[in-house]
Amino acid sequence: MKMNKGCEYCLIVEGAYLTESEAEHALRDPFIEDWVEQTGRFRLHNMGEIEIAPGVALGSLGIVMLDERLFEIASVDPEHPLTEHKAKGIAEALRRQDMFDEIAVEPREESEEDQL
Repeated sequence: MKMNKGCEYCLIVEGAYLTESEAEHALRDPFIEDWVEQTGRFRLHNMGEIEIAPGVALGSLGIVMLDERLFEIASVDPEHPLTEHKAKGIAEALRRQDMFDEIAVEPREESEEDQL
């Protein structure tokens, strides 16, 4: 019997960013700008309200640098890991924003570092 129910997904993205902070701004800024255009204001607590794909709030995503220009985007909420469907929705939203050169959806590898 195949036990793939708990498989968590992530996005592996490539872009011309030198730090996690730069990549995080590239991830968040277009969605925040859209939110401001729609609502006229933005506050930090709105990160949990800005939905970038069905069932995925901008504030629930984190980004980690894997290598030069290579980053992993994944859920930081252990109660709501990314499913393959949600990850594909995020990938499509990122492609529309055109902030990363390459975007791939992959199963997330569990490691002790992920649990810290």
